[in-house]
Amino acid sequence: MFDGQRWWIVGASEGLGRALAQHMDRRGARLILSARSRDRLEALAGSLRQATALPLDVTDSADVARAVSRAGLVDGVIYCVGQYDPMTAQEWNAEQAERMCEANFTGAVRVLGRVVPDMARRDSGMVVLIGSLAGYSGLPGAIGYGASKAALMHLAENMQADLRGTGVRVRLVNPGFIRTRLTDKNSFDMPFIVSPERAAEKVVRAIEGRRFATAFPTVFSWLFRGGRFLPRGLFLRLFPR
Repeated sequence: MFDGQRWWIVGASEGLGRALAQHMDRRGARLILSARSRDRLEALAGSLRQATALPLDVTDSADVARAVSRAGLVDGVIYCVGQYDPMTAQEWNAEQAERMCEANFTGAVRVLGRVVPDMARRDSGMVVLIGSLAGYSGLPGAIGYGASKAALMHLAENMQADLRGTGVRVRLVNPGFIRTRLTDKNSFDMPFIVSPERAAEKVVRAIEGRRFATAFPTVFSWLFRGGRFLPRGLFLRLFPR
């Protein structure tokens, strides 16, 4: 489905976004790659067949408006921004938490608010949001990150509710642990951790599928999805303090 289509990946410079760009390039997509790091973007774009670097700071409204204008019409947009710092309530760093919320959620509102209405007018396009298993329920040490991903997941549900029955499709993908510089910050065991390349394959499969929401790894995701229906105290016993 990607051959000849124009896709905008926001958060493409490393990790899952970078792997998605490489995977979709092999499938014939024409890519617009955005992130803050111009050097990393240009190096990635130069290694692909049909890719353009478009540096972007999603926390800056003027920069977002400029980038949307330069990107032009796209067949699909993937919001794959992930800012993460492990943080407990006892060690709450207000500035770090604000940065996570700005990048992970508010940035999506800025970008999609300027892209989705045009897709709706054309009655065509796809919006893909990369959430997280951490967004299903509050977890230890996830101040800022968990709430921002939960908000992003809710935003996807809002769009699905409004756009159902139209030509604009919405996909929500909630991964577990992916081996990146972000998960390198964790000092705890990370079950079922996957490589960015393997995660990208899962995301592409979700884009091509018919389901609104996909969570992986499947068995690991049952804990988080099912945990919403457990008594809160029982659910928290499954995690270390």
